Amino acid sequence: MKKTQWYIGAPNGVVLCINRNVEGELGGEFYHSYSEKPVPFQGIGQMTLRMEKLYDWLRFPHPGTNSRSFGEVPQPDGRKHERKRIMSDETLLTKHGDIGTFIVRVQHRQNSSWQGRITWMEEDRTVQFRSVWEMIKLIESAVDEVSAPEEGDAEATWFPEDSTAE
Repeated sequence: MKKTQWYIGAPNGVVLCINRNVEGELGGEFYHSYSEKPVPFQGIGQMTLRMEKLYDWLRFPHPGTNSRSFGEVPQPDGRKHERKRIMSDETLLTKHGDIGTFIVRVQHRQNSSWQGRITWMEEDRTVQFRSVWEMIKLIESAVDEVSAPEEGDAEATWFPEDSTAE
């Protein structure tokens, strides 16, 4: 395996480990630099909510839109909270899922969505995504490719190795 695309490269980089696929419902855990413990999730919806919560805690990337609320919302105190890295990038890159492993690097949170890059570690392929939905479709297509490699998928979204996609 080449590993040319294996890097974290951002303070909010996440290693996403897919361990289960029960009737299309993906489950697993993700790792980040600020905890030694994985963040478990049951389903893609829970995964995205927990990753969003991490990005809010890190205050990076800054959201392009703010959440709306009809009740009282606690205001941030304005102080900058130092986030201490506990796990090195090298240690993060040793984590792997049973079905698939992805490095997610969200670069922007604009238009109430995410934009960034995702690397499928088993295939050493990196693709840019323009929305959470597109990132989810990339993960699902990779898991489908692993689950049924003998079937040709006419709608595969991962680029072949010789592609110029980063």
